[in-house]
Amino acid sequence: MKTRRFGRTGHMSTIAIFGAAAFWQVTQAEADAAMERLIGSGVNHIDVAPSYGLAEERLGPWLARERKRFFLGCKTQERAKADAAAELRRSLDRLQVDAFDLYQLHAVTSMEELDQVTGPGGALEAILDARAEGLTCFIGITGHGLESPAVFLEALRRFDFDSVLLPINFVLYGNPAYRRNAEELLRQCRAGDVGSMIIKTVSKGPWGERPATYNTWYEPFDDANHIQQAVNFALSQDVTGLCAVGDVTLLPLFLQACEQFTPMSAAQQEALVASGAEYEPLFV
Repeated sequence: MKTRRFGRTGHMSTIAIFGAAAFWQVTQAEADAAMERLIGSGVNHIDVAPSYGLAEERLGPWLARERKRFFLGCKTQERAKADAAAELRRSLDRLQVDAFDLYQLHAVTSMEELDQVTGPGGALEAILDARAEGLTCFIGITGHGLESPAVFLEALRRFDFDSVLLPINFVLYGNPAYRRNAEELLRQCRAGDVGSMIIKTVSKGPWGERPATYNTWYEPFDDANHIQQAVNFALSQDVTGLCAVGDVTLLPLFLQACEQFTPMSAAQQEALVASGAEYEPLFV
């Protein structure tokens, strides 16, 4: 598994990052099998959140004994300082660790939410306190939706975040405004030595009225060819790595695609973006 430098953290993160949303509702046995597969692939970076169902509970036994293997990122979706501070400590307890490598403001999807978390008494103050206490080394921000690149450009003007996490896929890059803001954000991340994690890499589109057949809130590509194309596209951007698809049954195909990553030429990327017009956009 190839690695890339995760910005100023200096950590050489594998290009496949384990997005622990995949442990939303799995048994411990299923989680154990997935962790063995991840370790076998050399994955060395985990991204988890208390809002990911059973994820912290399932990861806890592994991190209690394998903490040194992984760069560990966690998150809070709380907006107020006291609530975020309390949630951070609950996550430490459930994950059975003493500290995080990265702690992130989670799902900041609008300028209004950015105002909340970065304003007086906001969650950012709790994370700064945690960093002063040695409970995290680095601070990041995550988000979803069409506004996330623009929100993060403003976030970087307000605070020197160490990492960002946002969606990028070839279907989404068919939206000119999103692509323009995302590319500018990645340029600024490179200039500021900010790590970048990517989600929704293999998103095919929304489920709509159809029943979900995977543990993902979007419909993912589920065949090796499309997953490989999607992974190749996302990793051909100037990013650190991709958070794995949120379903353990698709995890082997995702890891295989990362292991077999081949950079795409500019022409190949543009052709793939054009082909995305046949799919329904995830965000509208």
